Amino acid sequence: MRVFVLDYGVGNLFSLRAALEREGVEPIVSAELPLEGEFAALILPGVGHFTPVAERLGRIRDRLWQWIAHEVPILGICLGMQVLFEESEEGAGGGLGFFRGRVVRLPDSVKVPHIGWNALRMRRRHRLLQGIEDGAWVYFVHSYHPHPADPTIILAEADYGRTFPAIVARGMLFGTQFHPEKSGAIGRRLLRNFLAIARERWKS
Repeated sequence: MRVFVLDYGVGNLFSLRAALEREGVEPIVSAELPLEGEFAALILPGVGHFTPVAERLGRIRDRLWQWIAHEVPILGICLGMQVLFEESEEGAGGGLGFFRGRVVRLPDSVKVPHIGWNALRMRRRHRLLQGIEDGAWVYFVHSYHPHPADPTIILAEADYGRTFPAIVARGMLFGTQFHPEKSGAIGRRLLRNFLAIARERWKS
């Protein structure tokens, strides 16, 4: 099974590629997004600044919509999740607007960026969370987080200065504020669950 990883100039692609290979899939990393139908899933990685990434992805927004319309599983990681929202305090210009809401900065009462391990608090059960218990620890590196207009998309939260969404989902569109590729056994389980969803849809 092939999974497409969109390279839009952010870092951390090596560890993500290695994590996917450990799960027995073939990650194809490229800056050119192909037509939907050629891959079982799409991953938007994320380390960087909101504005240039949103501008880059905005130029292929229509093609991304085609992937969503055909219900191809899509996972946005950290900044890759944030750009799925409508706007961000980090910079000018809009996001993709696939999720309603905006991205806001963590409060000044805590050290920013938030770097390190933090516990998940489950809001609702979902197949993406199968085998992941309430209180599981995952690895974060971020200064901003989404504030969804629709709180029902939040699957899990974390606390750092305030409570913020750690995992969101609607249909086949998923996002994590943390980095599953750096989150040990819990991150591997989440990626495995995402890939199981993709594999099932790919075969059907």
